[in-house]
Amino acid sequence: MRIGIDIDGVLTNVEQFSMDYFSRYCVERNVEYHIGDSSYEIAKTFGVSDELASEFWDEYLEYYGVHEPARALASEVIKKLKQEGHEIYIITARWRTNKDDAAGKRMRGIVKKWLDENEIVYDQLIFSQAQGERKSQEVQESGVDVMVEDNPGNIAELSEIVPILCYATGYNKECTGDNITRCYSWYDVYEKIRKMDKK
Repeated sequence: MRIGIDIDGVLTNVEQFSMDYFSRYCVERNVEYHIGDSSYEIAKTFGVSDELASEFWDEYLEYYGVHEPARALASEVIKKLKQEGHEIYIITARWRTNKDDAAGKRMRGIVKKWLDENEIVYDQLIFSQAQGERKSQEVQESGVDVMVEDNPGNIAELSEIVPILCYATGYNKECTGDNITRCYSWYDVYEKIRKMDKK
């Protein structure tokens, strides 16, 4: 099987990073916030402006990209999948990686180095030009048989064309459907891929 894997929220716990560092960011700036239902957009989670969220990511994106660890056992499971003959396609729409400028080149370099340092093996790394429709096109073009994804918008779009293993987070708890299977750990991803491969 060709297995597509997203990075942010799947290989990393971007939800917890955002909760930890954005709450500090707000406190240090005396910005009032109200944490509500978890959303993929931190501005909605914290009840603050989109501008403040953008300023936060301007300041913290590189730090996150360099220092956020891979989820527990992600490397081990992906290596097992490779050893069993599966092909691994890392498909990410991380902010800035689609830019044809110095910042884009730098972020793509950070992603590649992070994958190497965290021992994430893969056959192909695809920097998606955008979320949603464009990512769907790239998933189709790469010929993946299943996609491990966390972004609710991407899950809705991609589940129309390929089975989705939804890496469970607070912000995607509503993501269910005939072509969507929720997964709660990397070994849970492994087990569900194993069962799919037997069909």
